[in-house]
Amino acid sequence: MRGNGNGSGNRDGNGDGDGGLGGKGDEAPLGAEAGGAAGQPAGAPDLASLQARLAAFAAARDWGPFHTPKNLVSALSVEAAELVEIFQWLTPEQSARVMDDPDSAHRVRDEVADVLAYLLQLCEVLGIDALAALDAKIDRNESRFPAPGRDSGAHDPDRHSSES
Repeated sequence: MRGNGNGSGNRDGNGDGDGGLGGKGDEAPLGAEAGGAAGQPAGAPDLASLQARLAAFAAARDWGPFHTPKNLVSALSVEAAELVEIFQWLTPEQSARVMDDPDSAHRVRDEVADVLAYLLQLCEVLGIDALAALDAKIDRNESRFPAPGRDSGAHDPDRHSSES
């Protein structure tokens, strides 16, 4: 959701991908400069510092009353859909090369930042440690879906990781 960040659904229409952070169109989304996850440059912000920046950003604008779990989940869904929209009509081959085009790459990075921003804000509001939750989920999936050649245990080939 873009615009005034009040959860009202208003969009500023300028396509800046500010993710409801209240950008003026000429500002990069918070955390956009962080780089890649695996190869983050030295001094790249960590998850906790980004969450703190997002919380401070919202608090400075008195957006707290609008940052309810329901509103944040709704905004997260909208931003995820905007990311899907970029890939919607691409072939698998085109989607694999989407970062080769500077304009497309910029749009993808902005939407990924928007999704992450809302996810981090949701975790903050609900008191969820995102990294601990992900670590626990990977542990469960490793147990549920053992690599080929290992004891399959209770592996159900008809279930996907998103179903638990």
